[in-house]
Amino acid sequence: MAMPSTAEKVRQLAPHWGVMFAVMFVTLALIETFIGSLAFWQSLLIVFVIAFGYPVVARALGVAPEVWQRP
Repeated sequence: MAMPSTAEKVRQLAPHWGVMFAVMFVTLALIETFIGSLAFWQSLLIVFVIAFGYPVVARALGVAPEVWQRP
């Protein structure tokens, strides 16, 4: 199996990056609305959890792009 080009990887990942960033912003906004202001490290922790958790959830739901599929 040939490695996809960089342009193909970006084409596959761009929608997922958009969703991931939207989830991050909405999550942080909801937390700050209902709980209050967060410290920087708390916000960073939430961002990391979403960034590393999103691909796992996408694979589990069967919507992960081909470049995220395990060989």
